[in-house]
Amino acid sequence: NSSLSPEEQDRVLASLARGKTKLLYIAPERLFGASSLVPFLQEVGVSLFAIDEAHCISAWGHDFRPEYRFLSDLKKFFSGTPTVALTATADDLTSKDIVERLALRSPLFFKSSFDRPNIHYAVEPKVKSFERLVRYLTERKNDAGIVYTLSRKSADSVARRLTEAGFSALSYHAGLDAAMREKHQSRFLRDQTKIIVATIAFGMGINKPNVRFVVHMDLPKNIESYYQETGRAGRDGLPSEALLFYSPMDVQKLARFAQVEGNEEQSIVMLRKLKQLADLCEANVCRRHLLLRYFGETFPETCGHCDVCLSERTTVDGTLIAQKLLSAVFRLRERFGLGYTIDVLRGSKSEKIRPEHQALKTFGAGADISRDAWFRYAKDLIALGFLKQVGEPYPTLSLTEKSGAVLRGETRVMLTESVKTRKESKAEIPPHETMLFDRLKTLRTKYAQKENVPPYIIFSDATLLELATFLPSDISELTRISGFGEVKTRRYGKAFLGVVSEYCQEHALSSKMSEKLSTRRYRRRE
Repeated sequence: NSSLSPEEQDRVLASLARGKTKLLYIAPERLFGASSLVPFLQEVGVSLFAIDEAHCISAWGHDFRPEYRFLSDLKKFFSGTPTVALTATADDLTSKDIVERLALRSPLFFKSSFDRPNIHYAVEPKVKSFERLVRYLTERKNDAGIVYTLSRKSADSVARRLTEAGFSALSYHAGLDAAMREKHQSRFLRDQTKIIVATIAFGMGINKPNVRFVVHMDLPKNIESYYQETGRAGRDGLPSEALLFYSPMDVQKLARFAQVEGNEEQSIVMLRKLKQLADLCEANVCRRHLLLRYFGETFPETCGHCDVCLSERTTVDGTLIAQKLLSAVFRLRERFGLGYTIDVLRGSKSEKIRPEHQALKTFGAGADISRDAWFRYAKDLIALGFLKQVGEPYPTLSLTEKSGAVLRGETRVMLTESVKTRKESKAEIPPHETMLFDRLKTLRTKYAQKENVPPYIIFSDATLLELATFLPSDISELTRISGFGEVKTRRYGKAFLGVVSEYCQEHALSSKMSEKLSTRRYRRRE
């Protein structure tokens, strides 16, 4: 890549020519760009092309990158070389497009479930979100997590305010120089900093297993991004959380950035994907069900573990509210979007409101209801089939066959008024000896510092949790703990077993390995 000096690049090429280098990482533009490596690689011979983040080649993908289109020429120059395309976030349309663009012939598909059962999904209104974030983090002081923001300025601001509030937090974004980014990332990976406040620049290639929570202060651009970013939590398989602060205003803001200059078709796709994420946030049905349905996976209507499934929703007679909104849509001749219609209802003094609309009977008829509440009521009416959004890229509100009965007072409409959470959404790890767990983490930290590696390289939290749960009494029992293979048992077994034995003696405890049904009880999903 461009960070290598000419001399370093020459050494890499020489090593390839001699057959010494077996695995080469290369960017698409370096492969097919001005100084193309194609002739050289044809001469050397390539046994396999592995394309990571393959959704980037598709115009329907959430992270389309024009330079990836170079890869469509692979089969022209390497017709007999096998190709594998890998992605964690592709819907069916994107998957088909990847196959076509790479000219793959009758490829085999390997698709695992998108479900992350250990992650609790929650969406909250974006009201005093920083204060809510502080309360949330206060209950998780010992946990590591990522807080995502939309802008670099926000990342720096939130990190600074969290530090002032007594939290261990650093920012991470493309505006920091490479040395600073490396320093902040390293501190997070080594558990020296608990919280990283970042833009989407952070996360690619990050595999820190013990991230217990991911918080979105701002709305991501699409469901794929949301899934990918929340998926950085709980990679060790232990209970973890994903919290998103949502506001309809974020949708409007992102819609302006979704325009792809000179490519209306791509703009429409990006806006549609943004709307699908907004629908997921605003829905009164199981988040996991909607998330997996988006990726073409069948899942029960309730998971019993997201905020919707764990809440009680109070409904009220919203017939009058519905009549006001439907009447406004009718009087606007079904030609305007949700935001404009709500502005008319609330009697907005904005210059964008046309004079003739200020004279409508419905102008200002809903001034007593907040903008966010109107958005929520409108989404309920859409879900109930009394209203619909039509057209792209800027959908307009339209009445349905059911609208007339509401306007005539023949149908009663019940709308969601409030939501009461039945259970606080704090992830609970399985029963274990908490004090022993802390001692084991301290020992792990000592080894990590000595070997200059992140703690999870020594052992994952899941491994330490098994130790603190089942209390192995000798080496033979220790080898049944996930993570203690032959090498690590030989290197660390005696020390960790000693801590467990000492703790058991202090508290008159004995081994519980007979209760351990599987050596992979807490194994992370592969």
